Amino acid sequence: MSGALDKIKLTNAQIAWRAAQDIEDGSYVNLGIGFPEMIANFQPDGREVIYHTENGILGFGDAPAQGEEDWDLINAGKKAVTLNPGASIFHHADSFAMVRGGHLDLAVLGAYQVAENGDLANWSTGGKGVPAVGGAMDLVNGVKRVAVVTDHVTKNGDPKLVQSCTLPLTGLGCVSRIYTSLAVIDVAAQGFVLREKIDAMSLDELQSLTGAELHVERNVESLKVPN
Repeated sequence: MSGALDKIKLTNAQIAWRAAQDIEDGSYVNLGIGFPEMIANFQPDGREVIYHTENGILGFGDAPAQGEEDWDLINAGKKAVTLNPGASIFHHADSFAMVRGGHLDLAVLGAYQVAENGDLANWSTGGKGVPAVGGAMDLVNGVKRVAVVTDHVTKNGDPKLVQSCTLPLTGLGCVSRIYTSLAVIDVAAQGFVLREKIDAMSLDELQSLTGAELHVERNVESLKVPN
């Protein structure tokens, strides 16, 4: 199944594009290190999003051209950034005061596992995992809404959307929406609610790759992204 799945599933860039379409104009947003950072590349035209980074920038812009980096201007993932007009630079502690004070509208994070009740595990004590929970535990408890971008299954084909997490938790009941390589899924009182799926996969096939029940409340939309 893995070979066939690789041919039909969305790429990380396509997942990031889909997640970007839901970020509302004027939102204050923190993007997790790595894959979630791609979302900033797909901000819809005419929509202003103010991006926050834990190390102390509010209102950073696109990555600079190669060779034009100012390495005093980096995000939490140590990648060079630019500043948009009106951007602010501040102390690390002030940055976390913004997070903990509920001043951010959205955090988009990666995940190893998401449980049907919204629990999130996005770090691991394993040798190849993220070695510490870091600022993610503050983000999931301080922002108004948490979304996740992730492949639907692990490299071994195991579900990443599960009944309960088996890895160390980042936060309890914190995730509200999940953008995967196969579907868009909300976390509601009854568990995972399927909103969109790729046309190349049936509901039964998608369910077989999901470690908890997928609920359908209304017609499931087609998950459409640019090629």
